Amino acid sequence: MKHRTFFWFILPTLSAMILFIALPIVSVFIQSLFVEHEQVLVVSESCGPFGCTPTTTVDTAATAALQEEQPLGRFNGLNTYINRSHLAFAEVGEAWRNTETFGAFWKQIINLPFYRALIFTLTYTAVVTPVVIALGLAIAVGVNNLPRFLKGPSIFISLLPFLVTPLVGSLILFWMVDSDGVIGATIQRIFNDPSLSLKASTALTWTMLIVYGVWHTLPFSFITFYAGLQTVPEDTMEAAMIDGASKWQRMIHVIVPHLAPLMSFVTLMLLMDNFRVFEPIVSFKAEAHATSLSWIIYNDLRESGNPLYGSAGATSMMTIIGVVILLTPVLIRTWRDFSRKAH
Repeated sequence: MKHRTFFWFILPTLSAMILFIALPIVSVFIQSLFVEHEQVLVVSESCGPFGCTPTTTVDTAATAALQEEQPLGRFNGLNTYINRSHLAFAEVGEAWRNTETFGAFWKQIINLPFYRALIFTLTYTAVVTPVVIALGLAIAVGVNNLPRFLKGPSIFISLLPFLVTPLVGSLILFWMVDSDGVIGATIQRIFNDPSLSLKASTALTWTMLIVYGVWHTLPFSFITFYAGLQTVPEDTMEAAMIDGASKWQRMIHVIVPHLAPLMSFVTLMLLMDNFRVFEPIVSFKAEAHATSLSWIIYNDLRESGNPLYGSAGATSMMTIIGVVILLTPVLIRTWRDFSRKAH
């Protein structure tokens, strides 16, 4: 395709990306550099028979005038990014200087809100993504080898978790793991411990959230790989069988290389989706044991007087940076594969 033709072909998509993705990101970054104005306080004295007492009131007119004069808020620069709610440079430095072991240092770091959320987000992403890819491929191969009359029902059942709204699905699991739910009551009977609860432990809560993440996103991986299996060349598979390749060898040397581009696509989608984990935390009411970067943004938006000011914007920008860092290796590999095939 000529450059001019390609330019006009890509222009509508490029314009939409600039309008709905690039410009909002720039806007969020600019607004993250500002914080809300402090209220203008007026101190006056109220005098009575027993003396005078100072009284502090808010000058609403002066505060409104200040907000009208500087609608973006008070310029704070990058200080929002390094305060205790985010990167917490001062707290990290103090913990490094005052602790003698790495364990003690790590214990103080995970008590900081941003790092606690970042650790859970990375753990969730690092566990759910490869498990979903591996299980999705295994289920796709299994369903593909079923008799024809069983494939339809198997595909339908496999897609059910993906059809359930994330919030509804996580609420259902939340009720099931409750002490009165089927899972929670069964676990208490197995361990003969009426006080055992999946919601009372940080490790169990993380495990429950990760299991839900695998259950909910597995159908996407499965259906993508199943569609890809329909495009595997039959002559290549027959040639491998004639050469004496076992099922495992055909899987490793024929099917997996053929599905490699799909694996890159699924990995990209899962990384972006898992890194913004949010609904299960809210549905499970797991904030005491697990928070994510998306949950911090939600909490900042809920508590802030103006949702566009500093804290939520700073967390949003760092989340975007985190997604870019995670996607970069996959994108580089995809580009190299494309360049190698092009030559």
